[in-house]
Amino acid sequence: MSAEGHDHAQDHEHEHHHKDTFITKYIFSIDHKMISKQYLITGIIMGVIGVMMSMLFRLQLAWPEESFKIFNLLLGDKFAPNGVMANDIYLALVTIHGTIMVFFVLTAGLSGTFSNLLIPLQIGARDMASGFLNMISYWLFFLSSVIMLCSLFVEAGPASAGWTIYPPLSALPQAIPGSGAGMTLWLVSMAIFIASSLMGSLNYIVTVINLRTKGMSMTRLPLTIWAFFVTAIIGVISFPVLLSAALLLIFDRSFGTSFFLSDIYIAGEVLHYQGGSPVLFEHLFWFLGHPEVYIIILPALGITSEIIATNSRKPIFGYRAMIMSILAIAFLSTIVWGHHMFISGMNPFLGSVFTFTTLLIAIPSAVKAFNYITTLWKGNLQLNPAMLFSIGLVSTFITGGLTGIILGDSTLDINVHDTYFVVAHFHLVMGISALYGMFAGIYHWYPKMFGRMLNKNLGYIHFWVTAVCAYGVFFPMHFIGLAGLPRRYYTNTNFPLFDDLQNVNVLITVFAIVGGVFQLVFLFNFFSSIFYGKKAVQNPWKSNTLEWTTPVEHIHGNWPGEIPEVHRWAYDYSNPGHDVDFVPQNVPMKEGEVVLHH
Repeated sequence: MSAEGHDHAQDHEHEHHHKDTFITKYIFSIDHKMISKQYLITGIIMGVIGVMMSMLFRLQLAWPEESFKIFNLLLGDKFAPNGVMANDIYLALVTIHGTIMVFFVLTAGLSGTFSNLLIPLQIGARDMASGFLNMISYWLFFLSSVIMLCSLFVEAGPASAGWTIYPPLSALPQAIPGSGAGMTLWLVSMAIFIASSLMGSLNYIVTVINLRTKGMSMTRLPLTIWAFFVTAIIGVISFPVLLSAALLLIFDRSFGTSFFLSDIYIAGEVLHYQGGSPVLFEHLFWFLGHPEVYIIILPALGITSEIIATNSRKPIFGYRAMIMSILAIAFLSTIVWGHHMFISGMNPFLGSVFTFTTLLIAIPSAVKAFNYITTLWKGNLQLNPAMLFSIGLVSTFITGGLTGIILGDSTLDINVHDTYFVVAHFHLVMGISALYGMFAGIYHWYPKMFGRMLNKNLGYIHFWVTAVCAYGVFFPMHFIGLAGLPRRYYTNTNFPLFDDLQNVNVLITVFAIVGGVFQLVFLFNFFSSIFYGKKAVQNPWKSNTLEWTTPVEHIHGNWPGEIPEVHRWAYDYSNPGHDVDFVPQNVPMKEGEVVLHH
């Protein structure tokens, strides 16, 4: 662009900036920074609802058939007569809790927030490839969140077939109370959510490929961008499969087809369905469901790479190995889905194939863990809240991953399948690790998002209580799972075998409630700091990536003048040829400077 054209564009941008009304700036915004805040705040609200649900069903598990006023208050007389939780609503709470946390908090809260915020800023772009498509993807996400919440208020209750919505419970409207209108709303909500995810993912991919600034080669990209880029590719490959499964389920429910139904009897009545297979649904669901685990965890790992390098004041260890491990995880994640189906009557030979591919994925995961530990080793560690959450992620990723080896082996898995052992495993490796990544990202990039700093001391309280309570909840679950306690049971009082485990359930619930309540410290810190936090400086963490070269005050277009040119990779920390311990990417190479390459 000529200088004259450039000035004209700047004037136009300046003029456009002043014309923003409240609605165009905060609601129907096409600015990626505002859309990232919309995703984050919507994700936080959904997270509060998801955590409240888990606290309700934990109360039921710890003190089954006890009367609680809060049950009556929140669930009403129909689902909690005399304050005692009904079994239908217990299953519904578990289902909607899982759905909200996996899709609406962790997928949207991580990819939606941080891909939107960081991709244009870190690659040196004015905005996303399509601001309009970006806005539409957020509003579809918002619409799907609203429909999911509306399903809580239908007469028969929300969907209650588990977050995996296996047929026939999800395919027959008359199967259980939660199979009616609540299930239909669940499917509609998920279809809209998938449309939103696909639009977002395509936008992220095109932006990374086409809009990198001069000098920003693929091997100079921060690992955050690699993680978001590969996550978007996995999403584009696997989400349409879940969409097809949801549409076929809607056909089965509403139009009399039988894709997933065969030879069904209800109360002695023979239904007319034949020829379908519920196992087909399992294949379709888990073909998304397992890559989904990595769609959630990869952005968190990317964020952690950035924060650990910045706060260790050291170059990230094994940059290219980290990229290769992200690519290997992405590839392997699409060929391991069968390990969720070891006891579905699968051919044992096929089970051994899935065991092999599942155990292979431990290799790139271990590469990431070892590289984090090596980056931390002998670093000049700055233990701020973002760094603590990143180190916490490495811890839970390792502890959760170790139990994955047991579950990935078909012969061992049969013993603990569908027990609390599985619940403990995936909550640690995917739920808690991804949440830690999200919290780390919020603490690190909050100054970039809101121009203010979070309160550090409240951040420390938030981290330590969350870390202790997370292990307090999920560590004991491994043991009750090994003892055979099945998941999703409303109460275990009918089985004298499990009486001795009731005290453990009480302990888990106490940790869950304390951990849940202490998230209020984070919420207070987050929302009060927007207005009253200390004003942020331009580069508070002395970081090298391009987002810290933009002014603190947001402008649409990110940089007021020329977009900076990139001369080096993102991890030039403690470079012996420089006086300061960080060298931003836009600083030209000195004469004779050796490239500290990766």
